Amino acid sequence: MRVEVGKYIVLDDEVCHGRPTFKGTRVLVSDVIELLAAGLSIEEVVRDYYPSLDEKMVKDALAWAAKVIRGWRCGEVEVSA
Repeated sequence: MRVEVGKYIVLDDEVCHGRPTFKGTRVLVSDVIELLAAGLSIEEVVRDYYPSLDEKMVKDALAWAAKVIRGWRCGEVEVSA
């Protein structure tokens, strides 16, 4: 099953065991969030680690992460931290 949870974020059982990734990639949202938490800027993450992403995609991931923390629901799929 594939669920789009953001403009750039998907949950797809066929990709990375259903973990949140950026649409059209195998880049895990959690990996990008961890880099930001470690102090890297969005520009550094995109330039040095994931050039297939752009600033809008990373900001979408941050917005999605905030929704997860609040216990947001996506259709029939409950998303929880």
